[in-house]
Amino acid sequence: MQEAEAKNSLVLKAGSGLQLAAPHSILAAGAAASFAWEEFFVGRLRNGYTRRAYLHAVRSFLSWSEQRQMELARITPGMVGQYFDELRISTPSKKLYLSAIRSFFDVLVQRHVIVLNPALSVRTERFSATEGRTPEISVAQSRQLLNAIPLGTVVDLRDRALIATLIYTAARAGAVAKLRLKDFEFDGTQFALRFAEKGGKARLIPVRADLQRFLQEYLVASGLESGEKDSPLFRTAAGRCAKLSAAPMSGVDICRLVKRRLKAAGLPTLMSPHSFRSMAATDLLLQGVALEDVQFLLGHSDSRVTKLYDRRQKQITRNIVERISV
Repeated sequence: MQEAEAKNSLVLKAGSGLQLAAPHSILAAGAAASFAWEEFFVGRLRNGYTRRAYLHAVRSFLSWSEQRQMELARITPGMVGQYFDELRISTPSKKLYLSAIRSFFDVLVQRHVIVLNPALSVRTERFSATEGRTPEISVAQSRQLLNAIPLGTVVDLRDRALIATLIYTAARAGAVAKLRLKDFEFDGTQFALRFAEKGGKARLIPVRADLQRFLQEYLVASGLESGEKDSPLFRTAAGRCAKLSAAPMSGVDICRLVKRRLKAAGLPTLMSPHSFRSMAATDLLLQGVALEDVQFLLGHSDSRVTKLYDRRQKQITRNIVERISV
């Protein structure tokens, strides 16, 4: 058993960036269960964020069941329900956990490790979101943030170009982090940015004149204008020397950059790169732009998701409550 665990750990950890070795209850259930574990977390889940979230959720449940000395084949819907009764997390997080556990047990059923999926009939508390929870940033605050960035170094120029990209394309931080020099392209009539979005989607967003200028000034100052087309567009800073390294920025790096610039501009640091998506959606809808066009800009497959970014109703509600005569 120890040799099997060691082999499993080596195989599943290699190149993943995550500890993907199967827990004891999976190894104890036999080769088919170990195969299902590897198939689900290494073979099926291609998105890194989804893999990390699902792995944490399934490990949490299996750890809970192992503490009660419960074999996989003996887990019942009631036990899954009890786990969620004891779980102290938000309702949206519970729904994510349930989705992960249910999907994994589906694979165990398909591989004939268990007969029925014990999580299939389990439900969590109802939850309906009418407005997203992303902290709101206003048009004026966004403008203030851009104007507060000094332009003394190449890192300053990078930060202005990156934040302007978030503002004027409404792209996710993860998609901006993946940009390569070749993704900033000229089609003969205008410049555009080609984003690789969630779910394998590719979107081409036109670049407005001021964003084009910010990007070109950054590329000239950094010497990247004539760089390899497959090299990253936005690179990390090399220590504190105000120079750029060859390494690409990650989504976390971009979030930290935005927080740092917000603080320097005297703005609330609870806002994040995602705040610019909410700001862009609300601003465009206030100007009468069609919901379908805003939906395409944000890269949503469902207009109901786009509506979560619309803060017009929130502004109306504030105006109403201000009129209460107390």
